[in-house]
Amino acid sequence: MKKIGSIVLLLVALVACNKAEENTYKVTVSVDGVEDRKQVFLQKPIDGQRPEVVDTLEVLEGKFEFTGKTETPQLHYLFFEGVQGVLPIILEEGNINVTAYKDSLNFSKIEGSPSNEDFTSFIQGSRNIRTKISDIQKKGMEAQQAGDTLTMNTLRETFEEVQEEAKAYEYDFVETHKDSYISLLVIQQMMRTKSKTTEEIAALFNSLSDDVKKTEMGNTISKELEEANKLSVGAIAPDFSAPNPEGETISLKGSLGKVTILDFWAAWCKPCRAENPNLVKLYAEYHDKGLNVVGVSLDKTAEDWKKAIADDGLEWNHMSNLKFWQDPIAQLYNIRSIPATYILDENGKIIAKDLRGEALNSKIAGLLN
Repeated sequence: MKKIGSIVLLLVALVACNKAEENTYKVTVSVDGVEDRKQVFLQKPIDGQRPEVVDTLEVLEGKFEFTGKTETPQLHYLFFEGVQGVLPIILEEGNINVTAYKDSLNFSKIEGSPSNEDFTSFIQGSRNIRTKISDIQKKGMEAQQAGDTLTMNTLRETFEEVQEEAKAYEYDFVETHKDSYISLLVIQQMMRTKSKTTEEIAALFNSLSDDVKKTEMGNTISKELEEANKLSVGAIAPDFSAPNPEGETISLKGSLGKVTILDFWAAWCKPCRAENPNLVKLYAEYHDKGLNVVGVSLDKTAEDWKKAIADDGLEWNHMSNLKFWQDPIAQLYNIRSIPATYILDENGKIIAKDLRGEALNSKIAGLLN
């Protein structure tokens, strides 16, 4: 009996040694090919700014480790001196083991905590979809070079199916991981890429567990969704004023027509410039019927801004504070990517968002014909 009791006590002691203290993380990293004394920077991402360095570590014999405390999971990056790219890692309670590959950080292994294992699972699923897309594109090029139209048509259909799979993948992940911090990262990505409507994203976020929503990132997303609701269809677009190319201050309210396209763009934005001919055509066709366009540029210099306006023949009202992504109008409208558009009625009410090409043409035609 004494022997059995001793074995039980030993097992309990081993479990206790392996279990991290409450709210404490211990990260052990192994990396081959990085010289001794090379520095590794632990960085915390800050929205709209460069990541903040919160700790500096050194590699010794291909390893290093660090510990800390956090009450909720937090995304950080490991940046290795002399190595291209960063390695995302979730700092949370537990013993986290990292096997880093210097020449391919994206394929590094992170194990030992729920969020990091969910992250690995999500990345692997995304990678599988990208591989499918890449294979289809490669086969499509080969079929095109061979003049094989039958194969090209089949691959086109397959490509559309994989695109739908990709769109559903993020949504399905969140639906099946309501207790996972990684679902917040996925939702944040949806918001940045606008792959789902604000209403769809809000419903997904609200379905998450309270513990996840109460994290630092959860609070950030909650505030962003609150601001986004102020810009949803049916809301009145916030008014603003800014200098036009001649230096005169004009306002959105003073630029409204029967229907107004509020267009966020920039001279450096290739998709924006590609869409400009369509806007020019729309404006020429419907301006006399009440269509106005208001361009808000995220350019840095007046020279680039004015040249793009002249080169593309944009004959409507333009405004810019020339502050790039820090433009107060862009921040007021929570602009994370461009081109971005809002369609407003004569009272400034938002009646549609982010339409381009034929979808935009049809909407304007339906409103003004």
